[in-house]
This record gives sequence, C-alpha cells and structure tokens, in this order.
Amino acid sequence: MITIVDYGSGNIEAFVNIYKRLNIPCEIASTPEQILKAEKLILPGVGAFDETMRILKDSGILNALNKQVLENKTPVIGICVGMQILSKRSDEGQLKGLGWVDAEVKKFDTAKLIQKPHLPHMGWNTFQHEKNNPLLKGLNPEKGFYFLHTYYFSCNNQEDVLTSTVYGERYTSAINHENIYGVQFHPEKSHSNGVQLLKNFANL
Repeated sequence: MITIVDYGSGNIEAFVNIYKRLNIPCEIASTPEQILKAEKLILPGVGAFDETMRILKDSGILNALNKQVLENKTPVIGICVGMQILSKRSDEGQLKGLGWVDAEVKKFDTAKLIQKPHLPHMGWNTFQHEKNNPLLKGLNPEKGFYFLHTYYFSCNNQEDVLTSTVYGERYTSAINHENIYGVQFHPEKSHSNGVQLLKNFANL
C-alpha cells in the first residue's frame, strides 16, 4: 500500500490516478494514525520550504513521519519541495528542514544561466545516472522529466546522489539515503518516465 501524505501541498489526485492505472493500492493520509500504518510514503510538494515545514508541524503529523521513517525505516520519497524538506535547511526559508539527509537547499546562481527567463527552472530536462538503484530501473535519461523549481538539493555526501541534471551547472536531481528517496522533478507530470519511477518506488 502506497500512502500519499496530504498536508495541503501537491497534486495528490495525479498520484492516485497513476497508481489506479497501475493497479497498485494507494491511499491518502492526513492523520498521524494513518501515517503510522503506512508501508511506503510519498511526500508531494508544491510551494515554499517554510510553508511546507510549518504545515507539517501544525498538522500534527511531523512526529509520526519521524517515527515511521527514522525508527521504523519505512521507505519514503519526497517530490520537488517534498524532496527539499528532507534536508537540514534551505536558502529559501528560515525554518529547519526534516534533516533526514545531510544536505542543504541552495538557489541557482543566475550568473551561470544562459536561458531566459533564468528562474524558475521550468519544463523538460534530461538526467544522468550517478549510481545504480532500483528506483531508476527502466528510465530513459534522454526523455527526462518535468521540472519546476528555483532551488536545488545539495548533498554533503556524494554517495546519496542518484541522478544529476544540468541547468547552468550540474546539480542533484534524485537522491537516496537508506530508506529515504527524493526527486526534484515531478514524476506525476512526466509521462512514461514518471509512471515507471512511481511503479519502481512501489516495488522497492
């Protein structure tokens, strides 16, 4: 069972529709009790870093997430801002992140960007495998994924980096640390590659 965490951030129905087409059971969770029963967790994310962290705290589900992910080692994947909050901090906000991964979130250096408008990084882009992982099975790097972001995830441990993407400079676009995964792109908007990635996560 895939549990999609509903904290008011992200197009949750898009994930539900994909898993329905794949005949993979999924549910939407918005309470600590639901999260503590989860077998796999998805943290969708559309919005700002501080706003997302504040909602997690105010909703009462933060402690349940920490218990499931850090103590019970439940597989989790953060998407876009849902990935960025896995870090310790962000240039975008003042609040601390979840700190599940040794990383910071940084803003793109516009001096290195040729394409205009410079930010956000929006649209389709390719990726490069940095290491093998079951999450990446069957993905086509040249088809790429759909991106929409102004800040990027910067790992302090290169071993956590799964894929990289170039936008002005090469940056991390997918990560894995133990049972924790994150992708900067939007698989729910990325056609066949996105469907395959969500299927791969369900099969971990």
